[in-house]
Amino acid sequence: MTTDPSGHSFSSGVQTCSDVEMRPQVNDELRPDPYKFRRGIIADDELNQLRRRHKTGKNLARYQRKQNELINSLLKSMEEHTEEARNDEETYRISIRIAVWASLIANFSLCVLQLYAAISSVSLSLIATGIDSVFDFGSNLFLYYMHKRAMKMDVNKWPVGGSRLETIGNIIYGALMSSVNLVVIVESIRALMSQGTDNTFHLASILAVAAALGLKFLLFLYCFRLRSRSSQVEVLWEDHRNDLFINSFGILMSAGGSRLKWWLDPVGGMLIASGVIVAWVHTMYEQFGLLAGKSAPHEFLQLVIYKAMTFSEHIDKIDTVRAYHSGPNYFVEVDIVMDAATPLWKAHDISQQLQDKLEALPNVERAFVHVDHETEHTPEHRKAM
Repeated sequence: MTTDPSGHSFSSGVQTCSDVEMRPQVNDELRPDPYKFRRGIIADDELNQLRRRHKTGKNLARYQRKQNELINSLLKSMEEHTEEARNDEETYRISIRIAVWASLIANFSLCVLQLYAAISSVSLSLIATGIDSVFDFGSNLFLYYMHKRAMKMDVNKWPVGGSRLETIGNIIYGALMSSVNLVVIVESIRALMSQGTDNTFHLASILAVAAALGLKFLLFLYCFRLRSRSSQVEVLWEDHRNDLFINSFGILMSAGGSRLKWWLDPVGGMLIASGVIVAWVHTMYEQFGLLAGKSAPHEFLQLVIYKAMTFSEHIDKIDTVRAYHSGPNYFVEVDIVMDAATPLWKAHDISQQLQDKLEALPNVERAFVHVDHETEHTPEHRKAM
């Protein structure tokens, strides 16, 4: 249970629920700071001195830099958080769109070249990489379709919206990807047991995959600088990075199976398929956590708690704060405590405005604010054990 450290209402200098004007640019010194958090910020010069002080200086400086970022995040108004997210989206909209469409074209090109290489060489290593490239392109189309479906879902039939549909799509696609690669592992084991493989060196197949890798490397560099601006581009960057490793390894094992030892090719196919299965199982595990209601990051919870505490001078305490995933976005629940004599209209208006501000934060899908007059009761929405 989280309560107000001071135990009483806040001074009139804090942000109130009637303070609704947008302030995208505000001097740090003018931002309300009722708990004097700004005193905990350490200047860059002191951080540099701390970094050079002793062996643990780098870790201490890194920790304090994160604390500085957290304090600055807490002191920003919710309007500033919303405005910054909107400005970033507008600034990088074209670059992100280029990254998405270029990656789609690259995945299609890699898919065609990999299929040619796998069919012409009958190399198990190249077959494994070919399956991965086919599913990469297929995943782009499948997830795009799921995104469109999620945007058009009937809210009367699906009241919580369609955001979780994309998460379900990731799990389904991961299961399909794992199943197909399991077949490659079985075929690789059969080839090892029969000791019968084609040792012909297919130069055209190797060159086709190498050309596709060159395109992937360029997109890897392009997406690298945008990955922190868009979760979609971050996924694409990880996909390009993984393809560089997988396909490079596939080329080496296929060529090694032709020139060095025959068993290198089936072993390469088995290792690649196993690696893909492990990666997708990890992805499915994370996606299941989002569907199951995994808690939001601690930093986000701290932001919600602080913003609720300082939202209005009529809020005496914060009883409970929860933020958890519902698909890729968050559901937020806040229980605030107000004086029992507060008029109903005022309690409603304050809680409604707080709810609207929370729902405007990035990655928040829905917010619920509950008003109470004391904190001695059992927390709401808890079933008796």
